[in-house]
Amino acid sequence: MTEANRALVAALELAPDQMDFVAGNADSLEEAETDEDARPRVVMAGDRVVGFLMYEAPRDDDEARIYRFMIDRASQGRGYGKAALREVLDEIKGLGHVSHVSICYEPDNEAARSLYRAAGFVEEGLDEDGEMIADLALAARTDDP
Repeated sequence: MTEANRALVAALELAPDQMDFVAGNADSLEEAETDEDARPRVVMAGDRVVGFLMYEAPRDDDEARIYRFMIDRASQGRGYGKAALREVLDEIKGLGHVSHVSICYEPDNEAARSLYRAAGFVEEGLDEDGEMIADLALAARTDDP
């Protein structure tokens, strides 16, 4: 995330029927400025900004939470979400202190459900806001050859 691509991230859009699925990127970018645990990431396809995600992985917690994840409506269906999820999970694994990752999504967001299920997330039920909570247990790291 850089100042140079900030406006491009804020301009990303969802399809009209997806607008209620995720908070706006401008709001998320503002949140990232005040939340020291927030880790905003731009999803790139070559030199194009195609999406945005944000997660937290506090050092004193073994859980990481992906709490913003979107691909621009013009770039959906091309595998960018799957690739971005794979990349962020690799990044989280590399932190070394995280044993599981959680994500929440609207229960009727079938595209999200399918993406997360394919990555190994297991649904645990609804949270207090009616969002589905899904969890992914990360394989234990071994530094031995």
